[in-house]
Amino acid sequence: MTHPIDVRGGGAPPATRPHPLDSAVWAALNGPHALPMALRAWGGTTIAEHVGLAARYLSDVYAFAALADPAAWADLCTLVGPGTVVRVKPLDRMPDGWEIADGGEGVRLVDTSLRAQPAPDAVRLGPDDVPEIPDLVARTKPGPFLQRTVHMGTYLGIRHRGRLIAMAGERLRLPGWTEISAVCADPDRRGLGLATRLVRAVAAGIRDRGETLFLPAAADNVPAIRLYESIGFTLRRRSTIGLVRTPGTPAQIGAL
Repeated sequence: MTHPIDVRGGGAPPATRPHPLDSAVWAALNGPHALPMALRAWGGTTIAEHVGLAARYLSDVYAFAALADPAAWADLCTLVGPGTVVRVKPLDRMPDGWEIADGGEGVRLVDTSLRAQPAPDAVRLGPDDVPEIPDLVARTKPGPFLQRTVHMGTYLGIRHRGRLIAMAGERLRLPGWTEISAVCADPDRRGLGLATRLVRAVAAGIRDRGETLFLPAAADNVPAIRLYESIGFTLRRRSTIGLVRTPGTPAQIGAL
């Protein structure tokens, strides 16, 4: 499933709506992942007065927070507390008093022509597999994977003689879109196409729901970007990802 470009001509250009992927974390936290994975900032005496324009994932699920509006930094501070480190993207108009603790550049690619197909030798990964997933993640560094990240969607793995050697799964899920993440293969097993097979298999499940898939990569991971483009993904945009520290006296310092 792809989203065609509107090429209508003549007259004034149509009003443009924000693309859901421009605020993917926010869209997920207020969509399919709203319950039970999201925490929101609330204020006022009624929901109508102030529903809060900041949200974050539970700290053992996914290490990201999001703002609905660049002016909502105060809501984020209320949500996570003073002197706390939190991961957000992008870093637009960060107010005085906030500090950048760390950061980097990322890219996002979208499916335009991927061939999706099941992988008969892939197995569904769940909570019972979590004890050995960190070992594969540590050796391959596909990105953050926490204690309950596996609950975000379908994760598939390939085993060899009982040992987990490759995995991929669903992370952010927002209306109409699902992100493929944690794509990795054991360094001793690279070159066998395991990661690509798992991407195609996860994609098949996403397509069955009528959704479009996308995936992230570090901007300097040129081999991965080239691989994804070769199998049917198209680079959509670059963004800055940052660990920022809220202003105030530290209540508890640590990445969420």
